[in-house]
Amino acid sequence: MWGGRFAEGPSALMREINASIGFDKRLWRQDLRASKAHVAMLGAQGIVSKEDAAAISDGLDRIAAEYEAKGVPEDAALEDIHMHVEHRLAELIGPAAGRLHTARSRNDQVATDFRLWVRDALDEVDAGLAALQRALVRRAEEQAETVMPGFTHLQVAQPVTLGHHLMAWYEMLRRDRSRFADARARLNQCPLGAAALAGTSFPIDRHATAAALGFDRPTANSLDSVSDRDFALDYLMAATQCALHLSRMAEEFVIWASQPYGFITLPDAYSTGSSIMPQKRNPDAAELVRGHSGRIAGAMTSLVMTMKGLPLAYSKDMQDDKPPVFEAHDLLALSIAAMAGMVETTTFNADRMRAAAETGHSTATDLADWLVRVAGIPFREAHHVTGRVVRLADEQAVALWELPLEALQAIDPRIDASVFDVLSLDASVKSRTSHGGTAPQAVRERIREAKAALEMDE
Repeated sequence: MWGGRFAEGPSALMREINASIGFDKRLWRQDLRASKAHVAMLGAQGIVSKEDAAAISDGLDRIAAEYEAKGVPEDAALEDIHMHVEHRLAELIGPAAGRLHTARSRNDQVATDFRLWVRDALDEVDAGLAALQRALVRRAEEQAETVMPGFTHLQVAQPVTLGHHLMAWYEMLRRDRSRFADARARLNQCPLGAAALAGTSFPIDRHATAAALGFDRPTANSLDSVSDRDFALDYLMAATQCALHLSRMAEEFVIWASQPYGFITLPDAYSTGSSIMPQKRNPDAAELVRGHSGRIAGAMTSLVMTMKGLPLAYSKDMQDDKPPVFEAHDLLALSIAAMAGMVETTTFNADRMRAAAETGHSTATDLADWLVRVAGIPFREAHHVTGRVVRLADEQAVALWELPLEALQAIDPRIDASVFDVLSLDASVKSRTSHGGTAPQAVRERIREAKAALEMDE
């Protein structure tokens, strides 16, 4: 490729450091697709003859069939997927293959291929997240009235419903999908035709190639077209935030599956055993999802550091843009699928959850609210009164609703028997009817909205 300018070939070390075929072969489908769109445009514009355009297009189809059947060969001397395709095309159709590269550069070629790949990745992730959301909605509907402890600081705080908790995860994923959708919208402009950095003097039709490849429009500036990797960073940043959400979900599964909690039983399909302790059922799938989040965040940081000081337009550093995106995507897709599987098949142990909710005086806030609402006490005073009641319950090792009325009235005579209507777990969760609250009826309403958004059957 460099024979016209260089008298000698590259050293073995240069060939090794310069070659990217080991990882960018993953772009072969996108490279062939973009090349077909490009040559069709060249033929339509009369830049190459219709005969050569047809021969090139046919040759690209033959290469696609070969790669599909046998995989992409790797020759470091050919550097990258683009030169592998061009070399094989020349073997198949002869000198006409050389016309394919008219009015384009590897700079705009790889920018286009990579955008196409990331766009496909965004669609794959969105489909996976939608499947995980559907699994959460189905399980939330089953558990809309199941009482469990709600935590702050990992301390029992107030009773909530399991359905409400699962729908909190749904909301996290809803935001993730919106970020991926935003990234896709920004990405969807086509760099093809920007050439090396300055555009081309050939009468190309960039709108035609953009449309053929499903882009909304061509990119507006040739310098930016070949040097922009914002679309990859957008993907990685959205992936990182999504991975953090998956990690938080996985962490709760790990905690809930532990014997002190016993809130869930993970199926065998998502658990492993111990090499020495036969009784063990380890939540390894959840732990690996948790671990993958760090690698995904690391991939994002890697590309940020690669791009942080690059002048316009293209620099060879940008060859390192693809490995972190490929790695992050593989890990994210696997993590999403694993979480979906765990959500779908985990057994929720409602009795253990309810028993845990009965500890820690989780309905103390309901007592304080009752004092404000019924007895007319300012909340800060009600908070103080309730604290004294909690201390008494601790001293007597009973639940709040097990304290006798006389003991409550000894603390504050404004308390009457109707207070017991609000102190039970069920009364507490049913009372939280505010928008977004944990009451079963509020949870079911949100589930109905989610099912409509996900186009799930009622």
